[in-house]
Amino acid sequence: MLSSPSGGGKTTIAKALLTARRDVAYSVSATTRPRRPKERNSVDYHFLTPDEFQAKVEAGEFLEWAAYAGYLYGTLASKIETIMESGKHAVLDIEVVGARKVRERLANVVSIFILPPSAGVLRERLSLRSTEGVADLEVRLQHAVDEVGAATEYDYVVVNADLEQAVASVHHIIDAECQRAARLSHLGETVTELRDALEREVRSLRQ
Repeated sequence: MLSSPSGGGKTTIAKALLTARRDVAYSVSATTRPRRPKERNSVDYHFLTPDEFQAKVEAGEFLEWAAYAGYLYGTLASKIETIMESGKHAVLDIEVVGARKVRERLANVVSIFILPPSAGVLRERLSLRSTEGVADLEVRLQHAVDEVGAATEYDYVVVNADLEQAVASVHHIIDAECQRAARLSHLGETVTELRDALEREVRSLRQ
């Protein structure tokens, strides 16, 4: 689960993971935000009208949903279930409020907060998008004030000063979490077999 202020780099990092790893799949979020140039429906987001989004809320189809910068964003539970059933790790690109809701509903979530290296860099990244006006830029920067304060709620924090290094850090986190003892479903069986084999070795030396 990747979170950051808008412009922090979470979506770019998520896409880099998807390109580099076969063991992950991206959970495409739903949103009422207008589609930006080059964005594709059901690839970058599931673009919904407010009425369509509300209908899914009432039908209980969202794992989580929240309002952000005047628009609605949500994670469809069915998409997460499909990814998990395939044996892959689901990568969620999600804002702070939604991340809190996911933690409440799903166990074994690994949360990573992507911090910008400075306020000036974040403003520059948002300005370079050329997709929002000054008013929207102000809203997103104001949201960032609250969002960066939530970084301490996360399992890991990665500073995105250099994109390549930030992506590498997230790779390392995923690899380390895959080796966590609690996640190794056959660890007990493996340890038992190894102990038995070692005991046989000990007995053979005594003969």
